[in-house]
Amino acid sequence: MTIETALISDLEEILALQKLAYISEAEIYNDYNISPLLQTLEDVKKEYTDKTFLKAVESGKIVGSVRANAQDGTCYIGKLIVHPDYRNRGIGTRLMKEIEARFDNCMRYELFTGEKSEKNIYLYKKLGFKIYKEEKVTDDLSFVYLEKLSGK
Repeated sequence: MTIETALISDLEEILALQKLAYISEAEIYNDYNISPLLQTLEDVKKEYTDKTFLKAVESGKIVGSVRANAQDGTCYIGKLIVHPDYRNRGIGTRLMKEIEARFDNCMRYELFTGEKSEKNIYLYKKLGFKIYKEEKVTDDLSFVYLEKLSGK
């Protein structure tokens, strides 16, 4: 498996993978109207103009992705996704480590996930992230924000 910079021609495949990967999140919250499932190809193309997209490729197939951008010394990481059939193989960890390496000039890294997304929270804590705030979005949903200081 290789981790590479995603090309604009990869975005349709990444969006399809995103929708597949986020079904498990929708199930946790019993809400299939979450933003990652509603995002369009045009939305992703707009994101691509100011974010770095990475892809994990195995046997010519994109099996994972993550995207990030930097602002004011903080790297904002989003939409870490891994194909359901490829989970628990270290792909998410490799994508996270690579995106951090690509933004090694940042002083901190930030991301968020749903409060009930225990596997995500476990992974991020394992990678050195700490919860620094929670934000109630609806009666049934709160986001947990995590950060990691670079030590620079």
